[in-house]
Amino acid sequence: MSSAVPRRNSCRGSLSGRFEVAGATRQRSASEGAPRWRRGSEDPAPARLKQPILAITLRFLLAIDLWLSRRLGVCACEGSPWGGVRPLVRLVELSGHGVPWFVGTAYGLLRGDTATEQEVMLNLAFALLLDLLLVRLVKTIVRRRRPPQNRSDIFSAFFAERYSFPSGHATRAAMCARFLLAQLGDTASMRALVLGWAAVVSLSRLLLARHFVTDVGFGLAMGYCQYSLVERLWVTWERVQELPVVLLGERLDKI
Repeated sequence: MSSAVPRRNSCRGSLSGRFEVAGATRQRSASEGAPRWRRGSEDPAPARLKQPILAITLRFLLAIDLWLSRRLGVCACEGSPWGGVRPLVRLVELSGHGVPWFVGTAYGLLRGDTATEQEVMLNLAFALLLDLLLVRLVKTIVRRRRPPQNRSDIFSAFFAERYSFPSGHATRAAMCARFLLAQLGDTASMRALVLGWAAVVSLSRLLLARHFVTDVGFGLAMGYCQYSLVERLWVTWERVQELPVVLLGERLDKI
C-alpha cells in the first residue's frame, strides 16, 4: 500500500512535466511564428504608408482640379449653360492674346515721341518675348493636354498650342499688369482697372474650358515672377543707342 503513493506522485510529476514542456514549446513556436516587426522596437508601417498617402493626396487634388475645371467651363460651346455670352468671353480672351500685345508694342515703339516712351515699349517687347519663350519651355516639359470639353475656334486653333500647362494668357496678364502699374502709375483707379482686366482674362480661360484651374493659378504666379526678372534686366535707351556704335567699332578693330 505504501508503494502506490509514490507511483501516483511520480505519474503526476511526469504529467505536469510533460505539460510544462508542451507549454514552453507552444510559446516558443508562437514567438517564432510571430511577425518580425513585433519583436523590434521600430515599426516600419509608417514608412510603408508614406508613398501611398502621397499618391492618394495627389490624386485627390487632381480630382478636385478636374471637377472644378469642368464646373467652370460654362462657355465651352454654344450649348453650354452660358453659351449665349461666349462671344463676349472670347473678346475678353482676345484682349490677353499675344498677337495684339506684340502689334501694339511695336506700334508704340515706332511712334514714341520721347526716349522714355521708347524705352518702356522696348522693355515691354522684351518682357513679352521672355514670357513667350518661358511658357513654351514649361509646356514642352510638362506636356499636359487641354481639357476634353475645350472647343477650338479658328483663331485659337491657329495660334494656340496643344499643351495646357501653364496658361499663357494668365502669365501674360499677370506680367503686363505689374508692368503697367509700375510704369503708368499705381493709382487706385488704375489698379482697379488693370487688376480687374487680368482677373477677367484669367477667368475667361476657365469659362471657355481652355485650361484647368491649376494651369491658370500657376500661370498667374509665373507671370508675377517674370516681371521681377524683367525689372532686373531692364534695358535703358542709352545702351540701345550705344550698341550700333560698339558693334561698328569691333568690326573696325578686326579690319
